[in-house]
Parts: sequence; C-alpha cells; structure tokens
Amino acid sequence: MSAAPATALLDPPLYSPLGEAAGWMGQTLFGTLSVTLCVLAVATVGLMMLSGRMPVRRGIEVVIGCFILLGAPAIAAGFTALIPN
Repeated sequence: MSAAPATALLDPPLYSPLGEAAGWMGQTLFGTLSVTLCVLAVATVGLMMLSGRMPVRRGIEVVIGCFILLGAPAIAAGFTALIPN
C-alpha cells in the first residue's frame, strides 16, 4: 500500500489562486445568476414602462445593458479575432 506523496509547506501551489478567483468571477458574472438578474430587471423595467412610471428611453438602456453583459464573451472573442498575430 503506497500513500500519495505529501506536499511540503514550501512547495509551489498546484494552481494559481488568482486564476481560480478570475474563473470564479467569470462564472458568476456570465452564469445563471446574471441571467436571472437580467430577466428580473427587464421584467421590472417593462412593468414600470407599461404603467408609465419610467420613460421608454431609460428602459431601452437597461435592455441594451443586459444584452451587452450577457454577450460580453462573444463581443470579446470578436474583438480578439480582429487583432492580427
């Protein structure tokens, strides 16, 4: 029976903490939570516009902001494809 080798206290970590934190932030910003918040925002703004408590222009800004937030990975991929190697 062989045990897995123990890592010493001064060994370098197996993963980058900053990379893991950036991955977590990316998953949070573009995951289910952001989609849920955008759906709620658009529904709330829509009801406020229908009742006359919010101008249509401000409502359109919220909807465009949600599209930009949820489409950010595709937008960034499009910009990086334009940059020559």
